[in-house]
Amino acid sequence: MKKPLEGAALRAGAVAVALTAGLLTASPAGATAATGTESVVLASQSAAAARPGNGRIIYDRLSGGSGVLKIKNGTPRDGVVTLVKGKTKAISIYVRAKSSASIKDVRDGSYRIYFTTGSRFSTSKRRFAVGASYQRFNERLKFVTTATSYSIWTITLHQVRGGKAGTTQINPKDYPA
Repeated sequence: MKKPLEGAALRAGAVAVALTAGLLTASPAGATAATGTESVVLASQSAAAARPGNGRIIYDRLSGGSGVLKIKNGTPRDGVVTLVKGKTKAISIYVRAKSSASIKDVRDGSYRIYFTTGSRFSTSKRRFAVGASYQRFNERLKFVTTATSYSIWTITLHQVRGGKAGTTQINPKDYPA
């Protein structure tokens, strides 16, 4: 059994923003009008169905290794974390607000870590439609596997007292979608 190499935890200085949104509903042609309560329930059910599950891998091009990346999202908004190896987008994972998730098959190599937070995630565009923030960790993470060990890194998308990892706001067009 391989022994994990614990990496220093990276902490982000992400800024949390409180969002207030109203639900808009529309009735399909030929449907009878619903009461206000039923409309809200129907709208929230359809929004919940479109929202990816926590820990869902939404992009996977370079997996298959032994490395592990643990992500803690303490923000009030959902997030997507994307690993980029060189110029190649490797893996993206969806992490719901106030949740944790892991990627358990990261290949060896040095990765730049990007993340975005927001609400109303579009799976087709791989972006948040409302209140999106885009950031990148300043340090790269290096995953190394030997015959007896593998790398485990933990990152947080929220600011942590004593955290040392810096992040940089980036232009949305520079986010690897």
